[in-house]
Amino acid sequence: MTRTRTILGLVAALTTTLSLPALADNPAVNARQAQFTLYSFNVGVLAQMAQGQMDYDAEMAQAAADNLYHLTRHDQSRLWPEGTDNESIAGTRALPAIWDDLEGFAGRYSALQDAAAAMQEAAGTDLASLQGALGGLGGTCQACHQEFRGPAE
Repeated sequence: MTRTRTILGLVAALTTTLSLPALADNPAVNARQAQFTLYSFNVGVLAQMAQGQMDYDAEMAQAAADNLYHLTRHDQSRLWPEGTDNESIAGTRALPAIWDDLEGFAGRYSALQDAAAAMQEAAGTDLASLQGALGGLGGTCQACHQEFRGPAE
């Protein structure tokens, strides 16, 4: 079972990596995009379970939720330097609105941290708890993307 999980994880990671657009030529942008890829990977595990595309596995769900929780606690201070928005450099979807409304952006990130904490509490409990927490988590992602993320190129 563990070997199968490892293989599936590697396949999913490789698929995600191969489908990514070219990264910006900026270490801060590269780091934040890598971090968001890790968010997406872990949320994907939880969403597949919630939608019945993968059997619910409390241990795997808890690991994904723990990963997400810890990723959202990563220091963001060096990942968002001015001049790394999509109007200033290529290879990013970050809108200038982030720097125009840093307080609002920080609020959205705080909401993500709260939703990740709620998911961490729920994920390993049972499928219904995971499903309930996923709505809040997805809502925080969507709200931030609508306001601060540009369209795919």
